[in-house]
Amino acid sequence: MSAHEDLTAAFLALLQRVRDEAPELLPDLQQMLQKVADAVAVAKAPAAPAGGDDAEPWHGLIGSCPPMLELRARIGKFAPANAPVLITGESGTGKERVAHAIHALSKRAKAPFVAENCAAIPETLLESVLFGHKKGAFTGAIKDHLGHFVEAHGGTIFLDEIGEMRMPMQSKLLRTLQEGEVRAVGDSKTRKVDVRVIAATNQNLEAAVKAGRFREDLYFRLNVLRLELPPLRARGRDIVVLARRFLAEASAKAGRPLSLSPACEATLMAAKWPGNVRQLQNEMQRLAALADGPMIEIPELSPDVRAG
Repeated sequence: MSAHEDLTAAFLALLQRVRDEAPELLPDLQQMLQKVADAVAVAKAPAAPAGGDDAEPWHGLIGSCPPMLELRARIGKFAPANAPVLITGESGTGKERVAHAIHALSKRAKAPFVAENCAAIPETLLESVLFGHKKGAFTGAIKDHLGHFVEAHGGTIFLDEIGEMRMPMQSKLLRTLQEGEVRAVGDSKTRKVDVRVIAATNQNLEAAVKAGRFREDLYFRLNVLRLELPPLRARGRDIVVLARRFLAEASAKAGRPLSLSPACEATLMAAKWPGNVRQLQNEMQRLAALADGPMIEIPELSPDVRAG
């Protein structure tokens, strides 16, 4: 009998003993075995080659898991078109980075890319921010403002958190998409604009349409080409690739070299990551500031990450 067969037989005997004498320990044993298996898998996985897909960003996007490779392919197909793009996915999955990639690969790459978070601007100011205003149009309007659509003429405008836009602004945005023109606040004239619109949301716009919170006609205008971004928990080994990169950047700024133990990396891969890539980056920055180092172990991870 080989050493491998001896070890397997010994393990099976131990497992049977646990079943007979302490069955309540089986869930803990199973969880521990899974962590060990994950740690071994991470430790044995080949390092990404220098300059390979894992090592270098692709137009700002890092990772080469199947969902990310599919996303890259779709970005490559969508970029040359002029049709609007709707990017959906959980918060923190990198929707603005995807918008930048689409713009960089498009025929509009040399023209401006202008981004705005629709949830960050008060409703009373959003019209002015997007479409501009004339001097004296309202209190505080001390000079003319072109607005993002005019500033993005010939290029791309990225409207993040489009699901937060109120109905009156939705109507004005719909008119801009239909007519290709904007009217500044306080102006009687319209101005033609040539802008590709990329919108993003972490909301279910279909449900918002049914609930009457989002215009159906605007939804169809925006949802011509659609990209669904994968959550971090579905990206497998990309989690380790990203964690290593973020930790290297953060530890370089902190002035001390740090690395993750295999068991720590396995724990990162098993975590749920509700905040996705943004949460992972924040976790690595926290470790760079607080970890004893140079090798980071599981107890130094945040409790919510360890709980995953």
